[in-house]
Amino acid sequence: MANLFWRPRSIATRQLVAAGLGLVAFLALVGVALDRAFIDTAESNLKVRLESFALAYAAGNEFDIDGYLVPPFRSPDPRLDRPGSGLYAEMIVPSGPWYSTSAQGPELPEATTLPRNSSTFEGPLPMRQIDGSEGQVYRYARSFIWTDGKDGEIPYTIYVMEDTRPLAAQINVFRRALWVYLGSAAAILLMLQLVALRWSLSPLRQVVTELDRVKDGRAARMSDYHPRELEPLTESINALIESERKNLERQRNTLADLAHSLKTPLAVLRARIDSEASLPELREELDTQLHRMNSLVSYQLSRAASGGHKLFATPVPILPQAEQIVLGLEKIYASKGVLCEFEVDDEARFFGETGDLQEVLGNLLENAFKWAKARVLLTVLREPATKEGGRARLMLAVDDDGPGIPSDKVAGLLQRGVRGDERVQGHGIGLSIVQDITRAYGGELRVDRSEELGGARFEVRLPLPR
Repeated sequence: MANLFWRPRSIATRQLVAAGLGLVAFLALVGVALDRAFIDTAESNLKVRLESFALAYAAGNEFDIDGYLVPPFRSPDPRLDRPGSGLYAEMIVPSGPWYSTSAQGPELPEATTLPRNSSTFEGPLPMRQIDGSEGQVYRYARSFIWTDGKDGEIPYTIYVMEDTRPLAAQINVFRRALWVYLGSAAAILLMLQLVALRWSLSPLRQVVTELDRVKDGRAARMSDYHPRELEPLTESINALIESERKNLERQRNTLADLAHSLKTPLAVLRARIDSEASLPELREELDTQLHRMNSLVSYQLSRAASGGHKLFATPVPILPQAEQIVLGLEKIYASKGVLCEFEVDDEARFFGETGDLQEVLGNLLENAFKWAKARVLLTVLREPATKEGGRARLMLAVDDDGPGIPSDKVAGLLQRGVRGDERVQGHGIGLSIVQDITRAYGGELRVDRSEELGGARFEVRLPLPR
């Protein structure tokens, strides 16, 4: 069950869940911010309204000669004249408190005289309604000074209170409308996100469809029409398909060539057996044909071993491989006393299979040791790109001071089974293997005369990754 729950989800599901969570979180924050802003605005408006009632009372108040309050004849709001209306007024004066008609009956919060030139806005404060139920009010208070014109001053404080229920009802109406609108907006945005997601992921679905067509054999490769972001993926898939197709074709060709090549020596042996030849003759013929078959098998194995360029190969240092090969060749050709020199860039790397590098270096160096008089030169360097958008190349060159190769024999020498001199032992496939590997990597092999040593020069140039 845990594995099913934690298994990788689809990209569309992940994107939709991530977008949905982000959208819900954003709209929730927006809703909370708007709700808080509305409450602050409503409370601010309430404060201004209560302050205006207090100022209206202050403008209409009078005090008689004995200092008793004479309230205004008409209240600033009709609700102040209706008991238990929810809007209350109270004035604290030295001669005793005064209450509006609406404040007679409810138990309001305790009021005291404020300091000179001060005001407060409080709430919600607890109170008891005229029917005895619990309630709450917002309260605004402000202190005033009344002067009689004879240097007499009477300080007093006006309190104006309003029930919290009207404001709470406004807030509830606003909240219902707010969350309905935000919920509708979230649903619409999620649907738009789903449509946009399906549209944006349609190229991936097309890639899957094309892969199914390739897998079923209905298509040979991926199409070239894809968004820029997917082009590296489809190009790599096409390269992989092409590489596997070439590998399969090479394996089939190798097996077919091997079977065809072995057919002749096997037929000869069968004919000799059927001819009732003597035992010494059979042994001689068997030795001859076995040697021939061994050569054919070696040839085909060498051909199959040249696997060509493998995608995503790691870089291989060249100098250690070259030193190992030269060490073995110096032992084989110790009698000739050939000296091999190196001009190898330490930063040069071969991007491919180590076996392919060994095949190229081994065949070129062995050929040079075979024909050299006294000197062999191995040069390895990295050539920069020759034009904008081109690719840098790895150059491997082997020079010798032997007789060289005439230009009219170069093409034939690179063919399988052709040797430069039939008197020299060999299968004649070494240079053709080098050429096959070079072509498999998209490179080129050139054969020329060495300007430095005077003999043959073999140059291999391989493109490097961008």
